[in-house]
Amino acid sequence: MMVYEDMQQLLGNTPLVRLNHSGFPDSIRVYAKLELNNPGGSVKDRIGKYMIEDAEKQGILVPGSTIVEGTAGNTGIGIAFAALNRGYRLIMVVPSKFSQEKQALLRALGAEVINTPREEGMKGAERKAQELRQSIPNAVSLEQFRNPANPRAHYETTGVEIWSDLGENIDYFVAGAGSGGTYTGIMSYLKEKKSAIMGILVDPIGSTMGGGEHADYDIEGIGNDFIADTMDMSLVDKIIKISDDEAFNETRLLARNEGIIAGSSSGANLAAIRKLALRIQHGTIVTILPDRGERYLSKNLF
Repeated sequence: MMVYEDMQQLLGNTPLVRLNHSGFPDSIRVYAKLELNNPGGSVKDRIGKYMIEDAEKQGILVPGSTIVEGTAGNTGIGIAFAALNRGYRLIMVVPSKFSQEKQALLRALGAEVINTPREEGMKGAERKAQELRQSIPNAVSLEQFRNPANPRAHYETTGVEIWSDLGENIDYFVAGAGSGGTYTGIMSYLKEKKSAIMGILVDPIGSTMGGGEHADYDIEGIGNDFIADTMDMSLVDKIIKISDDEAFNETRLLARNEGIIAGSSSGANLAAIRKLALRIQHGTIVTILPDRGERYLSKNLF
């Protein structure tokens, strides 16, 4: 089908491409799911749709509601995209560390953006969002860090798509996590289909999700200073910590070698795969390229 009635119909069924030019041995097959091809530009488009529709079914969202969320940017964009033409006011609270491009995209889709201090991280954004909800009539949160619709979106769609494309061939799933919805939803589905699949969590140095001390880091979209309810750590078989430099370097190599312009979380995933490839002799690895690199040009990513 090449004719669509609505941009929402373009969501999902993203391509899965083998990375043939990234220097991995022939015995190690690396496939990347291009979630950056979603119409809003990221993997978070899926949960935006699921959480909006679920909240409407439950009566949480009603005409005249104001959605107030703490977000690193992509979830807010996914929510704003899903909320188009539904009549909601949108307020997104974003830590100042996150790219100006993502904040501009939020405004382009009709959202108001409020910044919180970089050093307060996502906890600071969540606190500010809660304060706003208490002072704004009919204000609600879709609560991505607690909302079961978040991982369910990936259990019912992304995981299904990956298994449909590769099936029993999959040996490893490698991905980062912020809310954990992408990782948990996909890995839950894949484990049900083949329990031997190993789940590798990619975690920035400075994030405490995978252990270690909290510190500042520039990789966007993955890592956190808490483990969300939507993250099932029992699905993690191994954690690989990645530095900003490692992630940024792999992001640049991905562009030059494969022609894929992606964000730093994609580079982090590839950096982790690079480390994993040194420890295994063969296998099929699947990863996610969560978002587009154009939204990080102001961050000197390229």
